[in-house]
Amino acid sequence: MDKRRAITKIASMLVVTSILVNHYKNTKAHTLELEGIRVGMVTDTGTIYDKSFNQATWEGVERAAKEFNLVSTYLKPTQTTETQYLQAIDNLVNSRYNLIVTPGVRFETTIAKAQEKYKDIKFIIVNTTPKSADGKVKIANNTVAILFAEHEAGFLAGVATALQIKEGAVGFMGGMRMPPVQRFNFGFQQGIKYANDNLGTNIELKPENVRYVGAFNNIELSEKLASEMYDRGVKAIFVAAGQSGIGAINEAKKMAFAGKEAWIIGVDRDQYESGTYLGKKSIVLTSAVINLDDATYDVIKAATQGNFEGGKTLIYSVKNDGVGLPKKNPNLSEDTIKKVNEIYEKIKTGDIKVSSEKGNLLD
Repeated sequence: MDKRRAITKIASMLVVTSILVNHYKNTKAHTLELEGIRVGMVTDTGTIYDKSFNQATWEGVERAAKEFNLVSTYLKPTQTTETQYLQAIDNLVNSRYNLIVTPGVRFETTIAKAQEKYKDIKFIIVNTTPKSADGKVKIANNTVAILFAEHEAGFLAGVATALQIKEGAVGFMGGMRMPPVQRFNFGFQQGIKYANDNLGTNIELKPENVRYVGAFNNIELSEKLASEMYDRGVKAIFVAAGQSGIGAINEAKKMAFAGKEAWIIGVDRDQYESGTYLGKKSIVLTSAVINLDDATYDVIKAATQGNFEGGKTLIYSVKNDGVGLPKKNPNLSEDTIKKVNEIYEKIKTGDIKVSSEKGNLLD
């Protein structure tokens, strides 16, 4: 009899425990719903002031937070490792943030794990998709992936650069050999070739002037590589290197201040202001823009309206005005802008196709 009572008592305790756990989960979910969306971002290499990828993404977060009265914050991990990224996400979730934004390819395996661990949390992964350790893409129903046609932005920047400087050598500097960076490079080279073949320019890109810094936060090495390119006669460098790009920009400013021709083609966002010297002059010829801020803003806005498209990959390209050049280009002539706009429309209609693959291009 005592044994039966003991079993009955244990069973009752298990039922009560189950009820309490479910009540806690439901209460927690209900609390998040009542609190509304709280947006947390985890930065990649660099800071929200890197004048590039992190900053553009954060600007989208902040615009949405201001417009829709959302709580927002960001965390910068001490190291760029999956362990540190997951810890940052844990910290955000524990602080009741329920929409987490992660910019960059370094977050692929991190989000693949986090989206399974936190099924009630929404994730936005920018510029890549969640992938398992064996490289399999898996976008859960609580995750939206945002991709960009960097090659199309690079193509337009290549055409604009060729049209503006007309002849001479150019260079490319990437942060790391990662697909988004490489696509910028491949598009840039195709744009130069198109201008040479069709628009009467004579631009050269030699193998020694395609370089990778090996990091997105090595400003000193970027400055050194830029100096070497300019010494080899390069007139303009397309720099897709995140925070490292500040070094190349600084070197171009020094060269320009000394009276030499030294241009930078910016990346991700309009970097004209970053290149200013001697008042309002800028060494940034133009920028290959991917609308990180708009894309991030769009997905957060959709979430506030109950239209979060979990499980999907959203692609921003010329076709939907997701990539291109800045709206204002003070260092480009009216004729250059007119021709680039014509080419933009040809890409949009499919008359010009830009490949995202390496093929026989330099890398």
